[in-house]
Amino acid sequence: MAASLLAREVSDLCLGKPALRSLSVSATVGDALTTLKRSRDNYISFWNCNHGHFSEVDKVDAVAALDDCRCVGKVCVADIIGFLCKEENLSNPGIALQAPVSVLIPKTGDFVRHLESNASLVEAMDLILEGVQNIVIPMEIGGKNSRKKLLQNNLSKSTFHNGRQYCWLTQEDMVRYLVNSISLFSSAAVNPINSLDIINVQDIPAVHYDDPASSALPLLAKCLEMQTSVAIIDGEGKLIGEISPYKLNSCDEDVAAAIATLSAGELMAYIDFGGPPEDLIQLVKERLQERKLVKALELMEDYSGNSSVSSSCSSSSDDEFGVGRSVVKSVGNSARSVKRSEAIVCHPWSSLVAVMIQALAHRINYVWVVKEDRTLFGIVTFAGMMKIFRETIEDHGLGKALKKSPT
Repeated sequence: MAASLLAREVSDLCLGKPALRSLSVSATVGDALTTLKRSRDNYISFWNCNHGHFSEVDKVDAVAALDDCRCVGKVCVADIIGFLCKEENLSNPGIALQAPVSVLIPKTGDFVRHLESNASLVEAMDLILEGVQNIVIPMEIGGKNSRKKLLQNNLSKSTFHNGRQYCWLTQEDMVRYLVNSISLFSSAAVNPINSLDIINVQDIPAVHYDDPASSALPLLAKCLEMQTSVAIIDGEGKLIGEISPYKLNSCDEDVAAAIATLSAGELMAYIDFGGPPEDLIQLVKERLQERKLVKALELMEDYSGNSSVSSSCSSSSDDEFGVGRSVVKSVGNSARSVKRSEAIVCHPWSSLVAVMIQALAHRINYVWVVKEDRTLFGIVTFAGMMKIFRETIEDHGLGKALKKSPT
C-alpha cells in the first residue's frame, strides 16, 4: 500500500484535465453569467487579481502582481440564480447583474486551497478532511518565454500565471483513484456504511414538499459550498426528490422567479427534464404580478417569448455530467403527481465500496441514505468516504511516510 500511494502525486490525477477558465476581480455577476453560458464549463474560477492585457508601462508591475495572484473561489449559474432570488434583486435583475462577482463568493470558510503539483494524494485528502472543498493544481507549461506568454495571452479566457495554467483537483478525482485501488483497502471497503460512522444524520439539508421553494435558498447556498443538494420530503419524512445545484446550473436566470414564487414540489416540476409545464409558467407570472415584480416578469416574458429559449432549463448538460435522473413518478402521500428529480439513494447497510461506485456512476459527491420505506435517514459524502481511507492509512502506520519530504 505504501509504495503505491507514495508514487502517486496529485499531478497524476490531473492528466488530461482542461485548464481553468477564470474571472478577474473586476468582473461583474453579468460577466460571469455570460462566460458560463458561452462555455461548456459548469464552474468558472474567481481570482484576486485582474486577468487581461496590460500596457507596456504596466507590464513589470503586472507580472509582480500576478506572482501573488490566487484563486479564491468558483462561481456557477446556480450561485447567480440564488443571488437573483433575493427580493431586492428580483425587483431589478438588470441592476443586480451589474454587481461585482465578489458578492457570490463566501466571506467565511476556507473552501479553496492551492496545492503544488508534486504534493501527495494523502496531502490532498487531508485538505478535504479539514473542510477544503476545491483544490487548485498548477499545470506546468515551461519554456523560457513563459512569462512573456503570460502577458500576451488573453487571460480572461485562460488562467496563466508564471508559465503555468491551473486545473481543479476534485473530490471525484480522488475517490475514483481510491476505487481503482480498492484492493488495498478491502477490509474497510466491504463494511456497511452504518458501521463506519460516516452517515450525517444531524445536518440534513431538507425541506418539505409544500414549503416555499425560497425556504430552501439558505440550504442551497450551503449545498453549493459542500457540493450536495437539498432533499425534498413528504409529510412522513420520505424522500421524494431533490433540488440540485447541478440541475440549476443548466437553467436560465429567469428560474429565479420560479424559486421566489413556487413551492419546493412545484419547483421540482418546473426545472425537471423537458422544461417547465405551461400551467406553472403562468402561475409564476401571476404571482409576480401580485407582488408587483415588474422587472422579473419582463425577464420571464423575454424568455417565454423567444422560441429558441422556450425552456428555462436544459437537459444537455445533465447527460454530460451524469445528473439526468428525471422520471415521472407519484409523490406518494402528497396526493399529486409531478416530474420528479430522482434522488440517488442507498441504505444504511450498503457497503462503502458500493456507495462509492454509485456516486461515481452518477457523477455526484453524495448519496442520500434512506430506510427500507424510503424515509430519509441521512447523507454520505465523498469527504466522509475519504475519512475511512485516511484512517486505514493511519492504522497501517503509513501516515508520516505518505507525506512528502521537502525537496
